[in-house]
Amino acid sequence: MRDDVDAIIDQWRAARPELDASPIGIVGRVSRLARELEDRLEPVYRAHGLEPGWHDVLATLRRTGAPYRLRVTDLTAAMMIGSSGTTKRLDRLEHNGLIARSPDPNDRRGTLIELTPKGLELIDGVTPAHLENERTLIGGLSTDEQETLEDLLRKLRLSLSP
Repeated sequence: MRDDVDAIIDQWRAARPELDASPIGIVGRVSRLARELEDRLEPVYRAHGLEPGWHDVLATLRRTGAPYRLRVTDLTAAMMIGSSGTTKRLDRLEHNGLIARSPDPNDRRGTLIELTPKGLELIDGVTPAHLENERTLIGGLSTDEQETLEDLLRKLRLSLSP
């Protein structure tokens, strides 16, 4: 069984046989998988009225537990995506009544972000469909394979941490 990444590796081996192109087998596939998975997650989000990037903010606040509130810096650190565009995203979520901003009483310069009741209802509504979608996306692997892949990906991520 071969995929497009195998073709890329073959091309490098032909063009530069003195180089070891084998890392492309992992990095190239992980990179492509990340894009493919995002493409397949977005339709579920859209079906529930979420714009791109909103799910992670709402889910991060929801999983922190009541009162579903975090400082902006903690929210950004806890999200499963990067911080790029966070302010713009928060502006749109606030405009749509899904989050509220308030001053942080413990930090004059800080801001707290909190789920509104509307935001809580929305994220609670989308989460079962989102998890089922993710379950479908990894369904090509057995339970044992999923656990092995999870362990290996965790190990790789931790090895890259500072």
